Amino acid sequence: MRLDGSCHCGAVRFSVESDTPYPYMRCYCSICRKTAGGGGYAINIMGRADTLNVEGADSITVFHARIDGQSSSGERRFCKHCGSALWVFDEAWPDLVHPFASAIDSDLPVPPERVHLMLNYAPQWVEPEIRDGDDAFPEYPAESIAGWHERRNLTVGKGES
Repeated sequence: MRLDGSCHCGAVRFSVESDTPYPYMRCYCSICRKTAGGGGYAINIMGRADTLNVEGADSITVFHARIDGQSSSGERRFCKHCGSALWVFDEAWPDLVHPFASAIDSDLPVPPERVHLMLNYAPQWVEPEIRDGDDAFPEYPAESIAGWHERRNLTVGKGES
Protein backbone atom coordinates (compact mmCIF):
# COMPACT_ATOMS: atom_id res chain seq x y z
CA MET A 1 0.00 0.00 0.00
CA ARG A 2 1.37 3.39 -0.92
CA LEU A 3 1.48 5.86 1.96
CA ASP A 4 1.71 9.57 1.20
CA GLY A 5 2.83 11.90 3.95
CA SER A 6 3.86 15.46 4.64
CA CYS A 7 4.81 17.93 7.32
CA HIS A 8 2.39 20.58 8.59
CA CYS A 9 3.85 23.49 6.61
CA GLY A 10 4.13 21.52 3.34
CA ALA A 11 7.91 21.90 2.93
CA VAL A 12 8.35 18.11 3.04
CA ARG A 13 6.31 15.51 1.20
CA PHE A 14 7.10 11.83 1.01
CA SER A 15 5.74 8.47 -0.07
CA VAL A 16 6.63 4.94 0.91
CA GLU A 17 5.23 1.48 0.23
CA SER A 18 4.00 -0.42 3.28
CA ASP A 19 3.01 -4.06 3.68
CA THR A 20 2.06 -3.31 7.31
CA PRO A 21 -0.03 -0.12 7.26
CA TYR A 22 -2.25 -0.57 10.33
CA PRO A 23 -1.48 2.14 12.93
CA TYR A 24 -2.02 -0.14 15.91
CA MET A 25 0.99 0.41 18.18
CA ARG A 26 0.88 3.22 20.75
CA CYS A 27 4.27 3.91 22.32
CA TYR A 28 4.39 5.78 25.64
CA CYS A 29 8.20 6.03 25.98
CA SER A 30 9.54 9.50 26.69
CA ILE A 31 11.27 9.72 23.30
CA CYS A 32 8.17 9.00 21.22
CA ARG A 33 5.90 10.92 23.56
CA LYS A 34 8.04 14.07 23.64
CA THR A 35 9.06 14.14 19.97
CA ALA A 36 5.84 13.08 18.27
CA GLY A 37 3.07 12.28 20.72
CA GLY A 38 0.23 14.65 21.36
CA GLY A 39 -1.94 12.22 23.33
CA GLY A 40 0.84 10.95 25.57
CA TYR A 41 1.93 8.38 22.98
CA ALA A 42 3.10 8.19 19.37
CA ILE A 43 2.14 5.75 16.63
CA ASN A 44 4.57 4.67 13.95
CA ILE A 45 4.04 2.21 11.15
CA MET A 46 6.47 0.46 8.85
CA GLY A 47 7.46 0.94 5.22
CA ARG A 48 10.07 -0.40 2.83
CA ALA A 49 13.08 1.93 2.86
CA ASP A 50 13.93 1.27 -0.80
CA THR A 51 10.58 2.81 -1.81
CA LEU A 52 10.94 6.03 0.19
CA ASN A 53 10.58 9.05 -2.10
CA VAL A 54 11.12 12.51 -0.57
CA GLU A 55 10.41 16.00 -1.86
CA GLY A 56 11.90 18.84 0.16
CA ALA A 57 14.74 16.83 1.69
CA ASP A 58 16.65 20.08 2.34
CA SER A 59 13.92 20.96 4.87
CA ILE A 60 14.56 17.83 6.96
CA THR A 61 16.63 17.70 10.11
CA VAL A 62 17.67 14.62 12.09
CA PHE A 63 17.51 13.99 15.83
CA HIS A 64 19.26 11.13 17.67
CA ALA A 65 17.67 10.47 21.04
CA ARG A 66 19.85 9.54 24.01
CA ILE A 67 19.18 6.15 25.58
CA ASP A 68 21.05 5.24 28.75
CA GLY A 69 23.51 8.07 28.06
CA GLN A 70 24.29 6.88 24.54
CA SER A 71 23.23 8.42 21.23
CA SER A 72 20.63 6.18 19.59
CA SER A 73 21.26 4.82 16.11
CA GLY A 74 17.64 5.72 15.35
CA GLU A 75 17.42 8.80 13.15
CA ARG A 76 14.22 10.72 13.81
CA ARG A 77 13.44 12.91 10.81
CA PHE A 78 11.63 16.22 11.35
CA CYS A 79 10.73 19.24 9.26
CA LYS A 80 13.18 21.96 10.33
CA HIS A 81 10.57 24.64 9.61
CA CYS A 82 7.45 23.42 11.44
CA GLY A 83 8.85 20.63 13.63
CA SER A 84 6.56 17.89 12.30
CA ALA A 85 7.80 14.39 13.11
CA LEU A 86 8.05 12.48 9.82
CA TRP A 87 9.73 9.09 10.22
CA VAL A 88 12.40 7.08 12.02
CA PHE A 89 15.21 5.23 10.27
CA ASP A 90 17.62 2.95 12.12
CA GLU A 91 20.71 1.34 10.60
CA ALA A 92 19.91 -1.78 12.65
CA TRP A 93 17.00 -2.35 10.20
CA PRO A 94 18.30 -0.83 6.93
CA ASP A 95 15.42 -2.22 4.84
CA LEU A 96 12.80 -0.39 6.91
CA VAL A 97 11.58 3.11 7.59
CA HIS A 98 8.98 3.91 10.26
CA PRO A 99 6.77 6.86 9.38
CA PHE A 100 4.72 8.44 12.13
CA ALA A 101 1.03 7.84 11.49
CA SER A 102 0.47 11.52 12.31
CA ALA A 103 2.47 12.49 9.19
CA ILE A 104 0.52 10.23 6.82
CA ASP A 105 -2.06 11.93 4.59
CA SER A 106 -3.37 8.71 2.98
CA ASP A 107 -6.35 6.98 4.52
CA LEU A 108 -4.96 4.34 6.86
CA PRO A 109 -6.85 1.16 7.72
CA VAL A 110 -8.43 1.09 11.18
CA PRO A 111 -6.75 -1.54 13.37
CA PRO A 112 -9.03 -4.20 14.86
CA GLU A 113 -7.20 -3.79 18.18
CA ARG A 114 -4.23 -1.88 19.54
CA VAL A 115 -1.01 -2.58 21.39
CA HIS A 116 0.03 -0.20 24.15
CA LEU A 117 3.75 -0.45 24.88
CA MET A 118 6.30 1.15 27.18
CA LEU A 119 3.55 1.82 29.71
CA ASN A 120 6.18 1.93 32.48
CA TYR A 121 7.16 5.32 31.02
CA ALA A 122 3.73 6.91 30.66
CA PRO A 123 3.41 10.01 32.86
CA GLN A 124 0.69 10.12 35.51
CA TRP A 125 -1.52 12.48 33.47
CA VAL A 126 -1.80 9.98 30.59
CA GLU A 127 -4.81 7.67 30.79
CA PRO A 128 -4.23 4.92 28.21
CA GLU A 129 -7.47 3.98 26.47
CA ILE A 130 -7.00 0.24 26.64
CA ARG A 131 -10.06 -1.38 25.11
CA ASP A 132 -11.29 -4.96 25.15
CA GLY A 133 -9.00 -6.92 22.83
CA ASP A 134 -6.06 -4.51 23.20
CA ASP A 135 -2.73 -5.74 24.54
CA ALA A 136 -0.69 -3.75 27.04
CA PHE A 137 3.02 -4.10 27.86
CA PRO A 138 5.21 -2.40 30.48
CA GLU A 139 8.13 -2.42 27.98
CA TYR A 140 8.48 -3.76 24.41
CA PRO A 141 6.37 -6.73 23.29
CA ALA A 142 8.11 -9.70 21.70
CA GLU A 143 5.91 -9.52 18.58
CA SER A 144 7.16 -7.33 15.72
CA ILE A 145 5.07 -5.00 13.57
CA ALA A 146 5.28 -7.54 10.73
CA GLY A 147 4.36 -10.40 13.09
CA TRP A 148 1.32 -8.52 14.42
CA HIS A 149 0.04 -7.93 10.87
CA GLU A 150 0.79 -11.50 9.73
CA ARG A 151 -0.91 -13.14 12.73
CA ARG A 152 -4.10 -11.19 11.96
CA ASN A 153 -3.86 -11.74 8.18
CA LEU A 154 -3.62 -7.95 7.67
CA THR A 155 -0.40 -7.83 5.64
CA VAL A 156 -0.76 -6.08 2.30
CA GLY A 157 1.24 -7.96 -0.36
CA LYS A 158 4.10 -6.29 -2.18
CA GLY A 159 2.98 -4.45 -5.25
CA GLU A 160 -0.63 -4.06 -4.09
CA SER A 161 -2.09 -0.59 -3.68
